[in-house]
Amino acid sequence: MNLTGVFIARPIATTLLTAAITLAGWVGFTLMPIAPLPQIDFPAINVQVALPGASPETMAAIMVTPLERTVGRIAGLTEMTSSSATGMASLSLLFDLDRDINGAARDVMAALDAARSLLPPALPFNPVYRKINPADAPILVMTMTSPTKPPGEIYDAASTIVAQRLSQVDGVGQVLVGGGSLPAVRVELNAPALQSYGLSVENIRTAISNNNVNIPKGIIENTENRWQVDDNDQAKTAKEYRPLVLAYRHGNPIRLQDIAEVEDSVQDLRTLGLANGQRAILLIVSRQPSANIIETVDRIRAILPRLQASIPTSIDLKVVMDRTPSIRASLHDVERSLVIATVLVILVVFLFLGEVRAALIPSIAIPVSLIGTFGILYLGHYSLDNLSLMALTVATGFVVDDAIVMLENITRHIERGLPPLQAALIGAREVAFTVVSMSVSLVAVFIPLLLMGGMVGRMFREFAVVLSAAVLVSLVVSLTTTPMLCGRWLRPVDPQHRIPSSAWQRRLHWGVRLFERLENGYQRTLDTALHHKRLVLFLLFLTIGLNFYLFSIVPKGFMPQQDTGRLIGRVQADQNISFQAMRDKMTHFIRICNSDPDAQDVIGFTGGEARNAGNVFVVLKPEGERHATSDEVIARLRTRFKAVTGASLYFQPIQDLRFGGRVGNAQYQYTLQGNHLEELRTWSRRIRIALAKLPELADVNSDQQELGLESWLEIDRDTAARLGVDPRSLDQVLNDLYGQRIISTIFNPLNQYRVVMEAAPPYWQSPSMLEQTYIYGTHGDMVPLAAVVKIRPGNDSLTVNHQGQFPATTITFNLPPGVSLGQATDAIHRTFKQLGVPPSIQGSFEGTAKVFKDSLSSEPLLILGALVVVYIVLGILYESLIHPLTILSTLPSAGVGVVVALLITGQEFNLMTLIGIILLIGIVKKNAILMIDFALQAERSEGLSPEEAILKACVKRFRPILMTTLAAMFGALPLALDWGSGGELRRPLGIAILGGLALSQLLTLYTTPVVYLYLDRFRQRWGKRFTWKRIIPANSIASDV
Repeated sequence: MNLTGVFIARPIATTLLTAAITLAGWVGFTLMPIAPLPQIDFPAINVQVALPGASPETMAAIMVTPLERTVGRIAGLTEMTSSSATGMASLSLLFDLDRDINGAARDVMAALDAARSLLPPALPFNPVYRKINPADAPILVMTMTSPTKPPGEIYDAASTIVAQRLSQVDGVGQVLVGGGSLPAVRVELNAPALQSYGLSVENIRTAISNNNVNIPKGIIENTENRWQVDDNDQAKTAKEYRPLVLAYRHGNPIRLQDIAEVEDSVQDLRTLGLANGQRAILLIVSRQPSANIIETVDRIRAILPRLQASIPTSIDLKVVMDRTPSIRASLHDVERSLVIATVLVILVVFLFLGEVRAALIPSIAIPVSLIGTFGILYLGHYSLDNLSLMALTVATGFVVDDAIVMLENITRHIERGLPPLQAALIGAREVAFTVVSMSVSLVAVFIPLLLMGGMVGRMFREFAVVLSAAVLVSLVVSLTTTPMLCGRWLRPVDPQHRIPSSAWQRRLHWGVRLFERLENGYQRTLDTALHHKRLVLFLLFLTIGLNFYLFSIVPKGFMPQQDTGRLIGRVQADQNISFQAMRDKMTHFIRICNSDPDAQDVIGFTGGEARNAGNVFVVLKPEGERHATSDEVIARLRTRFKAVTGASLYFQPIQDLRFGGRVGNAQYQYTLQGNHLEELRTWSRRIRIALAKLPELADVNSDQQELGLESWLEIDRDTAARLGVDPRSLDQVLNDLYGQRIISTIFNPLNQYRVVMEAAPPYWQSPSMLEQTYIYGTHGDMVPLAAVVKIRPGNDSLTVNHQGQFPATTITFNLPPGVSLGQATDAIHRTFKQLGVPPSIQGSFEGTAKVFKDSLSSEPLLILGALVVVYIVLGILYESLIHPLTILSTLPSAGVGVVVALLITGQEFNLMTLIGIILLIGIVKKNAILMIDFALQAERSEGLSPEEAILKACVKRFRPILMTTLAAMFGALPLALDWGSGGELRRPLGIAILGGLALSQLLTLYTTPVVYLYLDRFRQRWGKRFTWKRIIPANSIASDV
């Protein structure tokens, strides 16, 4: 049964089928979510614990280690890193891609409950977890400013009202409020006054705590009424704390205001937030893993008017950095490229056929195939993103191939004098098997991509599914709609009068005349090539060798660096810097950034536990208004930052795709691990210094910070015991005076505020002040601290980092202009070996660099897998072991064309280029399929010799070969020339396809017939040993299609 004949004979049914495909696709298009890239985030959870005043070593020992032991047993955990700082620690947990994040969160919560008994009993805060990846860039940054409100009140509104409401938005993982601190009552003690009155710090802490309580008082009730008992047990303002009586001396009360300054202030004085040079409170919004960025941001923006109305009118809430405009602009540009590619492909068809009616047929097939694909993508829960739309843009070049082959063959019969309907029936039956072979073998190319695991596999999977869906829809259209339209729309042609009569028709017919001249020239050069077969065969082997050589020298990268117009920076200052000095350097950095002509907004904050670090965000002007790329702006600022001594600011452009869970100062990470901490620190320092000298790396820095200044107190335990001082009491006094200790809580209707106690500023600005500290001994005496300890200077770690429960140091780096990630990683490996690092120190790439190294090793296997699958599919279709080799012989020239095009344009060989090569495996072989299928038919039906058959096939199939190749090239052209938003992500794909198609088209027109003839000789001489008699010719399948 001839299935194509059924659709040709039933135009109404075929039209309705086409309309149904289009309608289903349009509905799917309107319902699909929008995203920058496929949703391939690792399930990530961040755990945070706090113990105010604890050193990094203490946090790592008594807080992090117990948590790592319990959390590390969770199934599906692939990466666990931790970072401990003063008073705070963070654990980043990454799970397997197939792990459900909600299930992982439940397991984490159970592990935290199990570890609670191993943590200090007096822990002020329980460990908390959030479903976020701390290494992911924020999706929104907002500022709150006011000309009249103090920073504490602005921070209170931000934390109490705005952040809480934002956290409730679906998709939001965390809202970090930075640049300030909550209001608090601060008690700043005068150490000499305490000594003169004979009061201990513990006396003060106990008195304040006892004078600010909020506990149940009970009720009074009789048979008729009920009274709630309450009192003024809470002191809520500094005014109420100042007159508190602490003790009596000689009958006179000693009040808090006599020995301390008591002020309404903020909980932490050492914080700073700036927006374009002005004080501001920052709200930094991060999304949950797998949450859609655009949908989450849209939900946030929808509630902003209500949020502004819920805070004081004198406070201005403003969105300063939003990641979605660049995403929307990038998607708009790729949609425009899709439209341009469609128009160019239609023009190619028109120029070669020279007939408006003929050109309209593929003009219908292309949009129907592309729109119909959206229906399949919607059912597969895919999104409209850069990769899916790029796949459709490329698909315009080969979804039309099936229609072109079908149309060209039917047109050829009409030009011979057959009526259009009869030509459609005969022509469709002749090439149906060819069309099926082309489509099925093209889809087969993507099978290895569909089976790939890991992050890269997930990303490729969507690309492969989109292309496969487009090819299959186009196959249906080419076997149904295209032959039906050919039979109904095309006009009969008199073979004796093929030249158009009217002047405008002759002008439009110039493409046909051009093609005829090309065809004549090709036939002459083909004759010459067939007379020099050995030379042509040598050329084929030369291209195979060139592939290996060119691949070894081409720069290799991972993903193209996107210019999103958003920069994220990390300030790293000297490890012994004070907050006052850090504040000045932070202000200087932001002033420099603000002065850059391409900067639109600059915001930053510092403070909290990371005393020598800060964060800066820069929003660049829109692409049409700025004159430099993100990388050029970073290079320009890097030079100007040298004017700031004692601190560095490392910038990197925000990327839509980021890997790993560790926060770093630069984009790429190299982690060192060892069992012995001191050995690790020694070698980490040597390796960092050596790497900083490499020209292949920029912004080399390390998270190893063990040179912070420390005042080490060595307790004389015998003397301390004799004087009635124990280490616990000593630590408590030190924490009371120098740790901004929270000693009480003030309960308000909307929030809880703290009472903070520490020594007054004059008494915590020098280590010498420790000698003026007194401790209340158990014998009732005031004991000077100097009597029980020896004070000596030393160095302290600002952070303690672990990876997989072991000590680790991470060196981060960026790439200078013109250097690929492959060159950088090779340089690091080379330096690691040259230094003679002992086996006890292990180095490994992490994050994006790790995924790059893994993908680099799998790329040859991926290409080989695609070739094997295509060979198997072609062997099945042609029932031959020889003909698939002829078809695959077209690929080496495409590989050479890809690498040469990359070298000429200065592009790297990256994942987008790899996608282009996989596509070329499917596209380039179509030329050989068209030739070989026609040649086999000619041998069987006309009794021609192999030489005569392949020569006739090359000439007769020259037009569809040239048309399909040019259609594919013009489909990729908008991507190769794309300089719009996000164009750096798409250009390598377009350049790879153009380069591969251009060279392969030029060479395979000559190498394919030569290989066909050589393999035919091999088959005739040796083939009987490896083949079986075929009962049913493979090509007879076409009669049923």
